[in-house]
Amino acid sequence: MAENNNLLDKVLSLQDKFQSLQDQLASPEVMQDMKRYVQLNKDYKELEPIIAAGLEYKKMLSDLASAKDILLNEKDDELKEMAREEIGEIEPKLPEMEQRIRLLLIPADPDDAKNAIVEIRGGTGGDEAAIFAGDLFRMYAHYAESKGWKLEVTDQTPGTSGGYKQIVFKLTGDTVYGTMKYESGVHRVQRVPQTETQGRIQTSAASVAVFPEAGEFDVDLSWDDIRLDLFCSSGPGGQGVNTTYSAVRLTHIPTGLVVQCQEERSQLKNKDRAFEELRTRLYNLEHQKYLDEISAKRKTMVSTGDRSAKIRTYNYPQGRVTDHRTGWSMFNLPVFMDGDIQDCIDQLQVAENAERLKEAGE
Repeated sequence: MAENNNLLDKVLSLQDKFQSLQDQLASPEVMQDMKRYVQLNKDYKELEPIIAAGLEYKKMLSDLASAKDILLNEKDDELKEMAREEIGEIEPKLPEMEQRIRLLLIPADPDDAKNAIVEIRGGTGGDEAAIFAGDLFRMYAHYAESKGWKLEVTDQTPGTSGGYKQIVFKLTGDTVYGTMKYESGVHRVQRVPQTETQGRIQTSAASVAVFPEAGEFDVDLSWDDIRLDLFCSSGPGGQGVNTTYSAVRLTHIPTGLVVQCQEERSQLKNKDRAFEELRTRLYNLEHQKYLDEISAKRKTMVSTGDRSAKIRTYNYPQGRVTDHRTGWSMFNLPVFMDGDIQDCIDQLQVAENAERLKEAGE
């Protein structure tokens, strides 16, 4: 019971901080300072599930103690039987609840709650790699739809035989980066390419990079540091393409970072989207240091700087997909490619949680 009390003490010690955040968020002074309000609200939302779990755990312990007291001191057989049943219900749930609280007490990765920018590039394998990059994009589009996320393509370079040499898109929704971050790395495909006439199996690859989207207050970005270039759209779009300078290229002069957006007909919309993406890329120069640090500790995470790390193989002749970080396999590749990737992500999250608990115990 001493460990129980220790765990409970840790959670309940956060109650004063939680109450203080609640009071500050209701203060008119804080509401006028948007940057401070956003940070306090983030801290409040992080603490909310910990406090809720702590209070639920406290009630479970209290109910268990009461039931044990009845069993020891009550003479009424019916009440003693009810107490036995309650003890039988509560005791098996305690270890799971304690594990959940231990995980909640470990600070979450700071960017898990953010939206994400995803970049897919066809790698080795020429036309076939571009076709596979298109297959991965379709897989993520279906997955995003199943999660109720919004998907917006920012930039794309089509492959000569289909798919994409490169495609960049933004995913907006709940805990997008925290879910999609596991997809960063090299995805390898083994199959007979559409372009192969002899029926030989070829190995190709596409790289995926997932970045947390930078919020308005995460990066100080000034238009004084940006060069704006306008050019004609070159992608699909029917009338209007190649006739107006609606596509936008932004260059961040201090770092040399370049982003472009040509998906919207409106120059203004392309400019806004490119600005958001540039802010995200700048934020990720800093985030990269954090990723490099945790990817050295956790096999579930691949640093976005390490484009050579093979994380998953899609074997079409055997109908199998295998994730090399957890050893998880699925023998229904068509379903996986249709966006049913949640089970694989769940396995990665379980593995990462085990690694986080191990880190916290060191």
